[in-house]
Amino acid sequence: MSGASILIADDDRAIRTVLTQALGRQGHSVRTTGNAATLWQWIKQGEGDLVITDVVMPDENGLDLIPRIKKLRPGLRVIVMSARNTLLTAVKATERGAFEYLPKPFDLRELVGVVERALSEPGRTPPRAGGDSSPEAAEEQLPLIGRSSAMQDIYRVLARLMGTDLSVIIYGESGTGKELIARALHDYGKRRNGPFVAINMAAVPRELVESELFGHEKGAFTGATARSAGRFEQAAGGTLFLDEIGDMPLEAQTRLLRVLQEGEFTTVGGRTPVRADARIVAATHRDLRQMVRQGLFREDLFYRLNVVPIRLPPLRERSDDIPELIRHFFAQAEAEGLPAKMLESEAMAHLKGYSWPGNVRELENLIRRLAALYSQEVIDLDVIRSELGETPSAEQTGAPAGESLGDAVERHLRDYFAAHSDGLPASGLYHRVLREIERPLIELSLVATNGNQVQAAGLLGLNRNTLRKKIRELDIRVLRGLK
Repeated sequence: MSGASILIADDDRAIRTVLTQALGRQGHSVRTTGNAATLWQWIKQGEGDLVITDVVMPDENGLDLIPRIKKLRPGLRVIVMSARNTLLTAVKATERGAFEYLPKPFDLRELVGVVERALSEPGRTPPRAGGDSSPEAAEEQLPLIGRSSAMQDIYRVLARLMGTDLSVIIYGESGTGKELIARALHDYGKRRNGPFVAINMAAVPRELVESELFGHEKGAFTGATARSAGRFEQAAGGTLFLDEIGDMPLEAQTRLLRVLQEGEFTTVGGRTPVRADARIVAATHRDLRQMVRQGLFREDLFYRLNVVPIRLPPLRERSDDIPELIRHFFAQAEAEGLPAKMLESEAMAHLKGYSWPGNVRELENLIRRLAALYSQEVIDLDVIRSELGETPSAEQTGAPAGESLGDAVERHLRDYFAAHSDGLPASGLYHRVLREIERPLIELSLVATNGNQVQAAGLLGLNRNTLRKKIRELDIRVLRGLK
């Protein structure tokens, strides 16, 4: 659809200008405002074929405006933008009827594509989570932390799944937080008022798997002195999380497939069918497709479970989230009565460059040790290296004599590629390297100018507004009392 009328509400003049130019080039007419009240007046007057709105505006939250828009003009689609890039924002936007949620800073080409899709796709009713309770939990209670592009993609997928009972498989290395994804699907979904029941298939002896899943009757086998409800029965009305599904024995896979096909099961030793009423979320660190080819996992079960696959990236692929995760874990430790702690900048940079074989779980354990075992308020690089079991080398204690910045970057990249000798690292390396250099450059310039952003901008050769934008985008904290 070309020549559409698009209404934009955002209190950032620069964003309004960029969107006006980009959408104008697509042949659309654009009206912009910096507040929700004006946007609402335009909508009441019947203007606009599409709305793009920020969440936080001076007079009203953009999310609160969506239900009123849907009531007055049900066919008018709304695209939500937000710098509060959390799972809760994505869930709220989806529940209230937004066509799409885009985190800031957004990719302009992606936004233009979403606009064209919103104007051309047939009408559809957004999924709603249902239920009586509301996911209005405080943001510090959110199960998932991270504002990286990888996590934003996951938030948007989760938000779309909240109002469904579709089966999901979560793929990811150990320690990436697969159970947190499963819990988020439950806690913010239509079954949130039911139980969340988890079972780790790798931790259950093969001979007890069927009893654990489906329960057993008294006398079904030696030691069965009473009837016992299995996990399917315990999860009725809620969610059953099958962790490490790749470790499930083939004979149990057959029974699980029958349950998914027929919607009922019988206990071990029982004859009366029991209705299965649980959403299935599975997780694994294995390659199930490869296991299917090897005959270790049933192909029909794989396709029953793999309706929506979610890949949870390892921590090394979302290193930009590490500072936020560290602040979160330190805050948790402080809430539990441990003393407040923070990291010096070199220590933080070192942790961002660490490979994290144990992923988020390893990081959380490290932060808890730092909070519990060290008396100093500011944790330095030497402590971090000691905790990671690293022996300082000539490269760690200082650059080789006469080494240029280019040589140092080359040395770092050689080490990075060596660490991925078993395969190429994740895509996006160019921009990750630029961010790794850009952040400490700006931080050290602010330190050198005692936090004076005008002087730092002059030192860097940047416009002051550009520097302020970079500080926001990179989540750089300027010390209190500094300008």
